[in-house]
Amino acid sequence: MTPQDRATRCADAMWANDLASQSLGIHVDHIGPGQATLSMPVRADMLNGHGICHGGMIFTLADSAFAFACNTYNRIAVAQQNQITYLSPGQPGETLTATATETARQGRSGTYDVTVTGGDGRTVALFRGLSRTISGTHFDEDQP
Repeated sequence: MTPQDRATRCADAMWANDLASQSLGIHVDHIGPGQATLSMPVRADMLNGHGICHGGMIFTLADSAFAFACNTYNRIAVAQQNQITYLSPGQPGETLTATATETARQGRSGTYDVTVTGGDGRTVALFRGLSRTISGTHFDEDQP
């Protein structure tokens, strides 16, 4: 099995159970070993009192990209810590894109940086997630 095949199978297994991301209209655009790109249209029910995308929605998109990226090795990984910096508001009707990239991975710990961009390419938020692997796998690698 290639690393790309493993990453794809992990993403498929995670997506099947990720009702939170599905309910927000999040879409997995790209997956690869240690990386993921997800997108989300900003709907009217995602707007805060200022008429812009609620920060919690942006955080959720970034967190989902982080989760898919750190779970590409067929080892269950969970968030240990994360932080976000908001730089620009998400606008109604635009599609936000979160691109997660592995920065470091050693032992059971991983560090992933996520950039959330708006439809015009501007940076909306920067997110850093720290992962920790726990016991278990997404699928049995001995099964086709």
